[in-house]
Amino acid sequence: MKLIHYIYNKWSNGLIALLIASFANCPMVNGQTVNLTLEQCRQQALQHNKTLGTAKLQIKQREADMKAMKSNFLPNFNLMAVDFYNTGKVNLTPDINGLFPSGMASVNAMMAQLAQSPVYAPLVSGLQGVASNFQLPDNFLEFKVGNFFTGGISFTEPLYAGGKITAGYKMNKLGVQMAGTNVRLKESEVLLQTDEAYVLCVRAKELGEVARSYRTLLQELQKNVDAAVKHGLKTRNDAMKVQVKLNEAELNIVKADNAYRLAQMNLAQIIGLPLVQQIEVTTNGLFTEPAKDTPATSLADITKRPEYELLGDKTELKRLQVKLTRSDFLPSLMLFGTFGYTNGMKFMDKTLFNKATATVGVMLKVPLFHFGEGCHKIRSAKAAYQIAQLEQEDLNEKMQLEALQASNNLREAAMEIEITRKSVEQAAENMKMSKQQYEVGTEPLSDYLESHAIWQQASASAVEARCGYLLAQSRYQKAIGER
Repeated sequence: MKLIHYIYNKWSNGLIALLIASFANCPMVNGQTVNLTLEQCRQQALQHNKTLGTAKLQIKQREADMKAMKSNFLPNFNLMAVDFYNTGKVNLTPDINGLFPSGMASVNAMMAQLAQSPVYAPLVSGLQGVASNFQLPDNFLEFKVGNFFTGGISFTEPLYAGGKITAGYKMNKLGVQMAGTNVRLKESEVLLQTDEAYVLCVRAKELGEVARSYRTLLQELQKNVDAAVKHGLKTRNDAMKVQVKLNEAELNIVKADNAYRLAQMNLAQIIGLPLVQQIEVTTNGLFTEPAKDTPATSLADITKRPEYELLGDKTELKRLQVKLTRSDFLPSLMLFGTFGYTNGMKFMDKTLFNKATATVGVMLKVPLFHFGEGCHKIRSAKAAYQIAQLEQEDLNEKMQLEALQASNNLREAAMEIEITRKSVEQAAENMKMSKQQYEVGTEPLSDYLESHAIWQQASASAVEARCGYLLAQSRYQKAIGER
């Protein structure tokens, strides 16, 4: 308990340690610890990662867009029907004061002029007399709308659209390809993220084991020193020195355990497990000897990288965009036709329209003049295409540099493993010789304790080197498109 209070007062991350302890007291999933290898974590991350799931759904979205665009090559059929009732009507019954309907004013005026002529006056007078005695029904010559219905099927088939439909279809097809490549990119990112999280767990676990080994050495030394103090062979000061080092070892163990728990929670979040799930990582077969044929220092082949393919597809999209823009200002030719039926409108109580009709035609649209709008839009699309080409070249060079840097890091990590291995062997030999000299009294306790600390630091460095090599290997594989 005193040690816990000491840690809390000395380091500001004491609260984090308490939170981790509270998580550790929560009930575990299935009530047990899950043992996972790196490959199992990779597979589980690919299945549960939400970002990757979104990328896969985008493939379905792009495929639907492509199929919708493909339908523009085929005719479009539409059904239309209209039915309405109108109360309007027109009465064409003749005016008895004239011989013809009131709507025919010019004819009536001519008859009035004839009535002034001595030759035609008797005839006009006789006709007026007949008209005055002739009674017509009120609905005679009546035109009314009434109920009117028309309906039919129409179709349109583009014969030529300036290349717009073809360019649009190719762009959507390219979009499906880009969505698939994006899934590969997300998978590589998820795998790298999983490797980093797993190696972080391994690192914390290995450092914890080193700290416990160091504590075991100090505990054994403490027993010997305490026994020597009782017999008066050592001073109390020597026992205090060992106790201080032992306290530091205990603190390092607490830090390693806390780091391991946080690393477990981080890994659980990536692979889709609850944060409170206890995960035990294994190092069996994980640490292998570095490859003898280390990557060359020349420029690597990056054509397998999904980023390389995405850049090429993005540039191709801009090229197709130029064609799509140009098509708006080219002639278009369309075939159309209709077949319909019309019923309605009555004249003298007889239906005027009651038949089916068909129409077939061709429509040509030729843009003539838009005050330079087309030229400016095409120039803008071409500029965007050139920008995409420059960006592609620039990013390709950066990816080559990234691959070269990853290759250098991998070679350096392999070299660091060899160096730290020798350091551990030398530190162990040094600690053995120091123990012998300390036991015969030719070396002070401080030097003996220092040999323990050197071994602990060398062992920790060896763990860091092995974990660093794993990460460098994973990052190099991603940099050259092998993952």
